[in-house]
Amino acid sequence: MIRENDLVQSIADALQFISYYHPTDYIAHLARAWEREQSPAARDAIAQILTNSRMCAEGKRPICQDTGIVNVFLKVGMDVRWETRASLQQMVDAGVRRAYTDPDNTLRASVVDDPLFARSNTRDNTPAVVHVELVPGEQVDVTVAAKGGGSENKSKFVMLNPSDSLVDWVLKTVPTMGAGWCPPGMLGIGVGGTAERAMLMAKQSLMDPIDMHDLLARGPASPLEALRIELYEKVNALGIGAQGLGGLTTVLDVKINTFPTHAASKPVAMIPNCAATRHAHFVLDGSGPATLEPPSLELWPKISWAPGQDSRRVNLDTLTRAEVASWKPGETLLLNGRMLTGRDAAHKKIADLFASGAGLPEGVDFTNRVIYYVGPVDPVRDEVVGPAGPTTATRMDKFTEMMLEKTGLIAMIGKAERGPVGIEAIRRHGAAYLMAVGGAAYLVSKAIRKSRVLAFPELGMEAIYEFEVKDMPVTVAVDARGDSVHQSGPAKWAGRIRDLGIPVRLA
Repeated sequence: MIRENDLVQSIADALQFISYYHPTDYIAHLARAWEREQSPAARDAIAQILTNSRMCAEGKRPICQDTGIVNVFLKVGMDVRWETRASLQQMVDAGVRRAYTDPDNTLRASVVDDPLFARSNTRDNTPAVVHVELVPGEQVDVTVAAKGGGSENKSKFVMLNPSDSLVDWVLKTVPTMGAGWCPPGMLGIGVGGTAERAMLMAKQSLMDPIDMHDLLARGPASPLEALRIELYEKVNALGIGAQGLGGLTTVLDVKINTFPTHAASKPVAMIPNCAATRHAHFVLDGSGPATLEPPSLELWPKISWAPGQDSRRVNLDTLTRAEVASWKPGETLLLNGRMLTGRDAAHKKIADLFASGAGLPEGVDFTNRVIYYVGPVDPVRDEVVGPAGPTTATRMDKFTEMMLEKTGLIAMIGKAERGPVGIEAIRRHGAAYLMAVGGAAYLVSKAIRKSRVLAFPELGMEAIYEFEVKDMPVTVAVDARGDSVHQSGPAKWAGRIRDLGIPVRLA
């Protein structure tokens, strides 16, 4: 007999747990990647992610500001009886609601209802995406994951011909995914079944332990393991690297699940997991809620990120176009002063205001200012703001020309690369795009000293805020001439790996 509250509380506890504890297998593999990384930019980014991870484990605050859409995989024993009148979906959603509104560690509500039209935030991150399988037995096996939008948006699917090469398709597709999925991470691949089964297998494979280091040490025991190694080595040889800046490690592991399929078909799905890899597993047997054992902090490497001595401090309150024009691609800046925030919904509202002949909301002035693409977590206790890492900048590309032409904006901050439309607008207006590290949200939030909502409070985390920051670290990703480190960096490192024979295996 499984009681309703046992499942509800276990779901809530697991979501809180994974919000601030990385899986230790991920930390071990990422630490190895940091030790062997030769690209200074990638090494710095990984150091920020590892430092952030330990801070979150110690402070019990979210690893990433995007605390994800909840995925729950349930294997329900056919001899299980339930002490409840609620459905499985209702019980899971009650657990999600309890976790995301916990006053001690409030998590960001990111789920919007009516995906086509209203897109109204549900305010408690419900509903979850629930998958149920009936199996023999008298227990309930549960895997809980929180999947961020940046990595989920890079999901790919293709119907290959039976004779087509999976390796060729992966190597052609990964470069098109950019860095919005915050590498280094994992690739989950599902092959076979039908279209929807392949996608489900790809997602489920991301719940498996990261074991590439052990697999490389012992060698493959099957053709599938040999294929995993081949993809791991060839994807890393692309030189994409941490945050897309160029480097030796793009993926820490590649997982592949398969299922029988129609003779005429080869369905293939690929879903990445990001630097905010979050999942946990537990079993309910009727004895009460599950208990998850906190990992030892000794498992985290002794890495404490600090800005380099050659970093340039920038006063945002006196920033000029001439100063922006002096920034060099790849240069590290430490930002000080006031900036505004805004992401998808705020940009759409601004566009609608201009289209209607109205101006910006009262109190909002972007003249010679910087905008940060962010949707922060609500603060708790004495925090100014909760974890506040960047969101994927390419989603704002279609608004960039408007913002630069009509508002006086001169620089933007986000994560990952900009697309051709965004880069051309930046070049034409002599602006700049700065990149903050995705996966270092709590670390970034410590640079924010003041925060207030300026406009669109109804948008929740997507409102326009004004932040006052001290030494917030960013990299010049696109300069005023339109030169992008996300183009030059991976190209440089792919060439170095090829020409110098740099090993792409984990040490």
